[in-house]
Amino acid sequence: ISPLSLHDALPLFVLVGGGHAHLTTLSNIRKFIARGHRVTVIGPSPYHYYSGMAPGMISGLYRPQEIRFNIRKMVEDRGGEFVLDRATGIQARSREVLLKSGSRISYDIVSFNIGSRVPRESIAADNGTVITAKPIENLVRGRMAVLDSIKGVSPHNPARLVVVGGGPAGVEISAALWKLAADAGGKTRVILIAGGSLLRNFPRKMHELALNSLKNRGIKVIEGPRVQSTEGGVVSLSDGTALEADHIFLAVGVRATEIFMNTFVPTDEDGGLLVNPYLQSIEFPEIFGAGDCITFLGKDLAKVGVYAVRQNPVLYHNLLAGLERTSLRQFKPGNPDFLVLLNMGDGTGIFRRGEWVWQGRAAFRLKDFIDRRFMKKFQLSGEPNEPMGKV
Repeated sequence: ISPLSLHDALPLFVLVGGGHAHLTTLSNIRKFIARGHRVTVIGPSPYHYYSGMAPGMISGLYRPQEIRFNIRKMVEDRGGEFVLDRATGIQARSREVLLKSGSRISYDIVSFNIGSRVPRESIAADNGTVITAKPIENLVRGRMAVLDSIKGVSPHNPARLVVVGGGPAGVEISAALWKLAADAGGKTRVILIAGGSLLRNFPRKMHELALNSLKNRGIKVIEGPRVQSTEGGVVSLSDGTALEADHIFLAVGVRATEIFMNTFVPTDEDGGLLVNPYLQSIEFPEIFGAGDCITFLGKDLAKVGVYAVRQNPVLYHNLLAGLERTSLRQFKPGNPDFLVLLNMGDGTGIFRRGEWVWQGRAAFRLKDFIDRRFMKKFQLSGEPNEPMGKV
């Protein structure tokens, strides 16, 4: 497979989003500028939060500053321009990124790493009580909202917390909310609605370990019935059950953002940017992308952070190579049986590699070590020592 040919290299280089797959490129902005390329980074927030540590942040194990990257400072300290705005679309033929403010930013090469969204539309989510698991900033606010609820309840009327989603995120968020409430000394009722089955795409042993861990702490797990709606603070299930909730955490399967919809850029049916093995758009070679917002042509990759991390160095190489018309590298997804580590909120973790599954404190310590090592590599702006400020 050969990469698509690029037009003459020009200096307008734009990064949309500061996600996992852009971190190597962001940390090397000086190299792009030293070679004569102007670098602009567009993001809806000065920060990017690391999803792998978000449940630990909910529980209080990590401060929000410990799980985020100061993208704005990283860019500006290295001579790039940071634009605080949300990209809403792209004009591929005129090479412009459209922004929520109404502005447009031209590019010669652009790369998208804008993550994914949790779909609300299928269950008619009520914005007053529903907290989606993405963007991660929502969980920072959700944590504070739960603490406020715990302070205001009586022992006879505990705070009612419902988590929707039976995948790893739903399991970890449920466990984290239990820990948050336990440490705050408040009374809560945590219910996890797992859909068809808890961790249904994982080995049976993993399902059993997670289910027992949650139930042993009084977290109710509902398998089978599915959520029909979440209107007015009431979660309605397909079997007719109605659950009142003070806060509803939505952690169902993610989808690509809608930025590429209704454009000339080829996408899959969910709106993910279709890319070739070089992480290029299959039709517009000056458009690159990585992480949850893309779809490999002919390959079905799960929307999980491990692939964005693996794409990180390949995307960095290809963006610089694209600007300078040198050889691109193919991204090879690697073993699909990647390591999965769940933070169960009680000091233990669940380890899974292929069919090898076990639970214990060593599993959580391994997860904590891997996560902290990743943060240390890319927290280049003194993030852990920053004041909290705005989320």
